[in-house]
Amino acid sequence: MTGCPVHRPLPPKPAPRPDKVSLLGYLRLFRRDILSAQPARLYHAWMAEFRTPFFRSYMCNDPALVTRVLNERPDDFPKSNRIGEGLAPLLGRSVFLTNGEEWKRQRRIIDPAFEGGRLKDTYPAMLAAGQAAVARLSEGEVEVEEAMSHAAADVIFRTLFSIPIENEVAARVFHEFRAYQRTQPILNLAAFLPLPRWMPRLHRRATRRSAALIRGLIAQLTAERAAAIAAGTAPDDLATKIMTTADPQTGERFDASEMVDQVAIFFLAGHETSASALAWTLYLLALYPEVQDEVAAEARSLGDSPDFAAVGRLKRARDVFRETLRLYPPVPMMVRENRCPEDFRGRKVAPGAQVVLSPWHLHRHDRLWANPDAFDPARWQTEAGRQSARDAFLPFSAGPRVCTGAAFAMIEGPLLLALLLRSFRFDRIEGADPVPVAHLTVRAENGIRLRVTRRAA
Repeated sequence: MTGCPVHRPLPPKPAPRPDKVSLLGYLRLFRRDILSAQPARLYHAWMAEFRTPFFRSYMCNDPALVTRVLNERPDDFPKSNRIGEGLAPLLGRSVFLTNGEEWKRQRRIIDPAFEGGRLKDTYPAMLAAGQAAVARLSEGEVEVEEAMSHAAADVIFRTLFSIPIENEVAARVFHEFRAYQRTQPILNLAAFLPLPRWMPRLHRRATRRSAALIRGLIAQLTAERAAAIAAGTAPDDLATKIMTTADPQTGERFDASEMVDQVAIFFLAGHETSASALAWTLYLLALYPEVQDEVAAEARSLGDSPDFAAVGRLKRARDVFRETLRLYPPVPMMVRENRCPEDFRGRKVAPGAQVVLSPWHLHRHDRLWANPDAFDPARWQTEAGRQSARDAFLPFSAGPRVCTGAAFAMIEGPLLLALLLRSFRFDRIEGADPVPVAHLTVRAENGIRLRVTRRAA
């Protein structure tokens, strides 16, 4: 596929808001969905400023500014605490929310578990989860977001704790997380107002309840694993690796409370984001059946149980998955806070401003990508496409804070796609096209429904 056929609709994109709205109107839009709360001009602008009585924010689409914030001077642009306010009940002091020396210590312990050799060790569990997803899938009309959430959660539990999703505790975590996702807006009131630390954060009761239940179940899993490690009977999986790895600088390991925080973010980042990307990929392949047939043919050439090396041969599946991550990045925006006085494209920025980096807008920016709203997996094999990716492709962030599971996700995604497409065909249902919205990740407002039929052997 070298371009979008003229008779094909473009992949769905939320309608932008008018250029001018009131502050209250903007906050209401933002709390409901951050994608449709933005004006269309952000797909062309290099920078935009937003002022409120409580803070100023700057969206930076200029690749030079993005590089400054993420790669060149990350310590001067820590993660904004405003964004963490909404996720703290679930994630505590996880690596996703911390900054400075605390964050660096956490990454020194976590990163070794996701090095190349360890990924190969986790592959059999990932393959088993993919095969289980194929076995669970039924023909007919299927809500694929839910199906992919199930599959991605299974991958996490098998690779992290060596248990399948059918395990009683794993199943309860999965179902509680679905409840948490439905009650937790991406931002709560504290993201907009400078509340003192002693003031309650006004989280919804259902959000607090689900977060507490999830953390209690994770605490049970980590306590059981700690006992197995002490007894010498623990499996050699990601949880064991992380819990037995000492900080090379201090010799310290994660205590039980810290491990609960980290497992919570592994589940959020490794399950929620993968589920989003897989569901949108299946929808795009239903929208472009000729590309789906190419990926299915590639998958059939690998056999029933492809080994780790075979994933490297899934070139078409990989390009399709990357193109989905471009159009529907699971984490649509990242927020940093500048510690130093800055000059952004000739504009003075005082310390304490919110610096917004938006993969959603960068990936569709009309100065950085050719046909930015088109689904075109072939762009990844062109020099122009590769240059655009170097300048403006951030599905896993970049720099020192790049997602530690990025390589894991780029194995998981193409593998699960191949296993699913070699067995099933996914077709669009007329009148049921999804509308993207941002909650914890970029999801469909009313789910993604596709018609599923089994392929002939």
